[in-house]
Amino acid sequence: MSLGYAEKLSYIEDVGQVGMTEHFDMPQVLQEKIERLAMLVQKSKHLVVFTGAGISTSCGIPDFRGPKGIWTLQREGKALPEASLPFHRAMPSLTHMALVELERAGILKFVISQNVDGLHLRSGIPREKLAELHGNSFLETCPSCGVEYLRDFEVETIGLKETSRRCSDENCRARLKDTVLDWEDALPSKEMDLAEKHCRMADVVLCLGTSLQITPACNLPLKSLRGGGKIVIVNLQKTPKDKKANLVIHGLVDKVISGVMDFLNLQIPPFVRIDHVQIILTQALSLDKKNVNWSLRVTSIHGQKAPLPFIKSIEISFLDNQGYKSAILQKEPFQLKRFQKIVFSLIRMPYCKSSDTRQFKNHAVDRMQLLREMSSWPQRLRSLHMPL
Repeated sequence: MSLGYAEKLSYIEDVGQVGMTEHFDMPQVLQEKIERLAMLVQKSKHLVVFTGAGISTSCGIPDFRGPKGIWTLQREGKALPEASLPFHRAMPSLTHMALVELERAGILKFVISQNVDGLHLRSGIPREKLAELHGNSFLETCPSCGVEYLRDFEVETIGLKETSRRCSDENCRARLKDTVLDWEDALPSKEMDLAEKHCRMADVVLCLGTSLQITPACNLPLKSLRGGGKIVIVNLQKTPKDKKANLVIHGLVDKVISGVMDFLNLQIPPFVRIDHVQIILTQALSLDKKNVNWSLRVTSIHGQKAPLPFIKSIEISFLDNQGYKSAILQKEPFQLKRFQKIVFSLIRMPYCKSSDTRQFKNHAVDRMQLLREMSSWPQRLRSLHMPL
């Protein structure tokens, strides 16, 4: 999870067992268990996956209860672990993308996640097949009309508080709220109801990277047992639910799931990140009407004041005959201002009969016509680079 998220949580003394020892199955045992899991997945009619922080550690996001977990180090009075990259730049892991392929193949029916990192949605799991029990750090919701807004930046608050943005529906315009729970917040009934429904329907519940300690979420997999379902737990630490499981695998989640995909002869798709921006070009005559001032601004599609954390810099270059120097914008707001001098020309026409003089009068170039001609200017931009 995000260090920022952990720091925003209200303080409580009891966060459960932390600093648990990690266990690794021997290579031969691990391979046998992977094949058993693959067969269970292959034969399943209603596979549900239940995920925790352990599936995101390979994305550079620290967990909570591992030997170097956030809460483990806090209890020991040590400095918090450093994330290997900013939260908003974390990319889905092999496990995240394998789940996407299993869903596309019709094998995976539903995903239940305790994570707030938003990586399941970003990877491509359909929203209607995902219950995010503890919320999503990149998701805002309208409490009035229920519309959800997925952002490319981390929402600034947690605890179901109002944010600085409003619903875009002109008939609503209610203040939006974050979706991430604090300790005292109840699990969202909509997400919880869907999770319970699918766990009861499941013939296999696959628990990945979770210590299964936080209630009531940790009891969801057990709801499959009444209908004859099986529980599989893949985690490096022992969990309170191990005795209820049909199969417990102590190994790295990415390695286990990659082995399952190989056995099923399914390819793990690559993750391709797509972020959207809007380019705003404004132009106007200067007060002395001798220049055309224009401004080019690159902003978020979520609003001109919304951050663009995924952009480091923007390089803008022009055609050689335009006479402008290229520019590199290295910090927000990403805005470039230039002006173009208006050149007036007096057109002298040959003598003609008086009846035709209205067609050949001396005239100056109309300034407004020049502005209209410049409306195609953005098409003459040579390049716009937005490296991650």
